[in-house]
Amino acid sequence: MTSTLNVVAMLHNFWEQKQVNPTKSGCRTDRLLLYESSSGSSCVCYVTLPGGSCFGNYKVCHTQAEARRDAARVALMNSLVNELPCRQITSQFITQSLQQAASDSTVSRFNSDTSLGTYSLLLHSYIGKTMLQFQEMMTIFQLLHWNGTLKALRDKRYSRQSVISYYSQKGLNEYMRSSMALDWLGREQRSPGRIEVELHLARRELVSTRRRGQELRFYKEKTEILSLALSQAYVHHTLRIDQEPSHNNKQEHLPLYRLCNHDSEHNTSPPLLASFYIFYYDSG
Repeated sequence: MTSTLNVVAMLHNFWEQKQVNPTKSGCRTDRLLLYESSSGSSCVCYVTLPGGSCFGNYKVCHTQAEARRDAARVALMNSLVNELPCRQITSQFITQSLQQAASDSTVSRFNSDTSLGTYSLLLHSYIGKTMLQFQEMMTIFQLLHWNGTLKALRDKRYSRQSVISYYSQKGLNEYMRSSMALDWLGREQRSPGRIEVELHLARRELVSTRRRGQELRFYKEKTEILSLALSQAYVHHTLRIDQEPSHNNKQEHLPLYRLCNHDSEHNTSPPLLASFYIFYYDSG
């Protein structure tokens, strides 16, 4: 029992030591580890590492403590493996990765010029860094692709380099999550029931990926964005039933609209992100 309890402390100590020299490790210093738990037929725990990578328990756990230890074990194994020299991004690795991506049948379903071009630029910008660091950035672009953001920016004639530069600096924040949820709320209004279908698929992906012991952030972010959108769709439907809801009531219950529309005159977001959402509103 003592050894299993230690894995949580071991993971904390590992990242605490990396924070002593943040320049060398390349990880953020705003926090160490974030644990999130949920209960159902079995207990589930997620642990998010300083850079944003997320792992969960892959075993069936009957207590939150057991799930926490199992999630920490998966995260620790991945953190240790990430330190190996073979996990560094090199020119040889980039060449092999691009060749594999070009021959991958899943890539051919998208615009290969745009997807492979973006992938190549991202890889080259991360030479000398680790695969875990690269995956953290790739998650952002996976979400942008899934949400339709990359296509919208391409249609607006933004270069791949400018998009990569902007989102590499901006990262994934609450504004971006809320804006994506607002996009899905718009799709729900045009096609009722769409969010529930997408959310069901996202939850299945999250469970299956967690049970394989793989990195989870993309699937977890999708689930949370869609859950936020679904909650707002319910609130929006409820408010439409009311007769002439007051301004204060509307702002209290629609944080996504307040964030993205109501305060637009005070919006200090860079032009790139602002232009994208103007594009969506004008075309909606």
